Amino acid sequence: MVKVHGRCNLACRYCYLYEGPDRTWRDRPAAAAPAVLDRTAHRIAEHAATHELRDVALVLHGGEPLLAGADRLAAFADRVRGLAPDGCTVHTTVQTNATLLTEPRTATLARHGIRIGISLDGGRPAHNSRRTDHAGRPSWPAAARGARLLADRHPDAYAGILTVVDPDTDPIEMYESLLELRPPALDLLLPHGNWTNPPPGLPPTGAPRTGPGRPTPYGDWLTTVFDRWWRTGRRETRVRLFEECIALLLGLPGATESLGLDPVNAIVVETDGTIEQVDSLKSAYDTAAATGLDIFHHAFDDALRHPGIAARRAGAGALAAACRACPLLTVCGGGHYAHRYRAENGFANPSVYCADLERLVRHVAARLFDATAGERR
Repeated sequence: MVKVHGRCNLACRYCYLYEGPDRTWRDRPAAAAPAVLDRTAHRIAEHAATHELRDVALVLHGGEPLLAGADRLAAFADRVRGLAPDGCTVHTTVQTNATLLTEPRTATLARHGIRIGISLDGGRPAHNSRRTDHAGRPSWPAAARGARLLADRHPDAYAGILTVVDPDTDPIEMYESLLELRPPALDLLLPHGNWTNPPPGLPPTGAPRTGPGRPTPYGDWLTTVFDRWWRTGRRETRVRLFEECIALLLGLPGATESLGLDPVNAIVVETDGTIEQVDSLKSAYDTAAATGLDIFHHAFDDALRHPGIAARRAGAGALAAACRACPLLTVCGGGHYAHRYRAENGFANPSVYCADLERLVRHVAARLFDATAGERR
């Protein structure tokens, strides 16, 4: 992930990056300098050659990356692609709030092989009431125009929609509202919370969250959407969380931070060239994502040896004892790393969403069991 721009044109009231405990963004340049981007491109090519990679995922991130300009994003993507060793394919995506998508910008991105992912809270204005600009004006009109432009004019460049689960919304209405924007895929994410700062809807710190009757508002929301998605009889859209859960239940490899034991394979380059762990860690405490490395003095292999990243690549060995003893271990994988944090002992805990994840995984397993009953006879 490359932070081509470190600021955002929106001021979402719940943003863990700009409203959370981490403050490192304040001291970094707003945009990545040409020297930073060029050195990053060389580091990516170096890493791909060293490890004989056949594929590299390049995510252009922010902030709002389109503040850097579509032409600059395209030039950087072309530079990475041009430096990559023969036989290595660079898959490039930009993650945007869609408010700055216009026909010329979208056409430029599509022409340069950059797929476009959109971040929204839902598919209707009321869902996005907390996504406003810095003057407090709603972002939905511009975001909706951008999403529909992408679906209408450049569907091949449409990567999908990322949305954060809000248990206060109606799950079916929310899901169907997103379908109206015709995404080829949906990513349903749990809000970044932890044991010290619990997400909305879960008991406060110190309250019991295990045993009979434990609350599972996020698990309940997700299982309701799963049943709507599962019973349709045709694929209206991909839902990454559900497909990953099914794959893991079937013994297939996973490819998401939220589930499974596969090692994390993402690194972030900040606008000043600093190499960091993924942004989600910034929801835990200030400097939680820091590594002390940068692209001018360190290779990405140096980052792989960083203790924080090594811990995330250690599989079950890095999990809490309760997780290692759990029958759902290979599917849940302890949940998202950032959601395990507790100020008293760091990340050696089950996910704050432990009960919700158990609710979802067992529900999906039951549906899968029922669907394959005939094959077992």
